[in-house]
Amino acid sequence: MNLSLSGKTALVCGASQGIGRACAYELAAQGARVLLLARNKEALEKVQAQLPSPELHRILVLDIQDLRTLEQSIARTLTELGPISILICNSGGPPGGKLIDAREESFLVAFTQHVLANQCLARLLVPGMREQKFGRIINIISTSVKAPLPNLGVSNTIRGAVASWAKTLSLELASYGITVNNVLPGYTQTSRLQSLIEASAKQSAKTLSDIIQEWEARVPAGRFGQAEEISAAVAFLASPAASYVNGINLPVDGGRTPSL
Repeated sequence: MNLSLSGKTALVCGASQGIGRACAYELAAQGARVLLLARNKEALEKVQAQLPSPELHRILVLDIQDLRTLEQSIARTLTELGPISILICNSGGPPGGKLIDAREESFLVAFTQHVLANQCLARLLVPGMREQKFGRIINIISTSVKAPLPNLGVSNTIRGAVASWAKTLSLELASYGITVNNVLPGYTQTSRLQSLIEASAKQSAKTLSDIIQEWEARVPAGRFGQAEEISAAVAFLASPAASYVNGINLPVDGGRTPSL
C-alpha cells in the first residue's frame, strides 16, 4: 500500500495546535513538505521546529477570515514554491449555543471562516492539482453532518454547508485525479473540546469531571479520541492509496455517531 507523500506539498490550515498540528506532523512523517497556516507565528514556529527536516517546511501567518489577504498570500506562495497537492481545511468551530439564540452575524462569520475560505483555497490550488493529475482536499469538520449535536446550532448549520460544498466539488474534480473528502472527528482531546466541556459544566452547574464522565459514556470506545488518531485518517486520505475514496464523510469518533 502506497502511503508515501514524498515530492508532495501540503497546506495545513489551523496547524498551530490540536488536530491541525497533528496533521502537519503526520503528513511530514510521510514525506510531504508542509506549509503551516495559522494566526500565531510563535506557535507555528514551534511546530515547524519539531517536524522532520524543519528547514523543508514553511509557515504562513494568516487569518483565513481575511479573504483578500489569504488569496494574495497563497497566490504568492504558489508562484514561489509551485503546486500544492494536498489541502487540509481545518479551522476552529463556532461558539456553542442554541440555534434560536444565535445572532445572524455569527452565521456570516462562520460561513466566511469555514466555507468561503475553503472555496478561496480550492480555487487557487486546484489548477496545480489538475496539472499534476493528483490532488487531495480534506476538510476537518464534525460528526454533526450526520447527526446534529445539541447546543451547537451555528456549528451544525455551517458544518452541513461545508459537507455539501465538498460533495459537490468531489463530483466536479474526480476526473482529474483529485479527491475531496471530509473527516468527522468525534470527542477529541483538544482545546475546543475543553472549552465545550467548561461551557457545559457552567450551564448545568455540574463539575468538569461529571461532564467528562457523561460524554465519555456516550462513546462506545469509552474514551475521548486523540488528535493523532484523526491525523492518521487524514494521512491515509491524502495518500496515493486512497485514490478511489472520494466524496465521503468519514467519522473518527469511537463509534459515537448514531447514524449509518
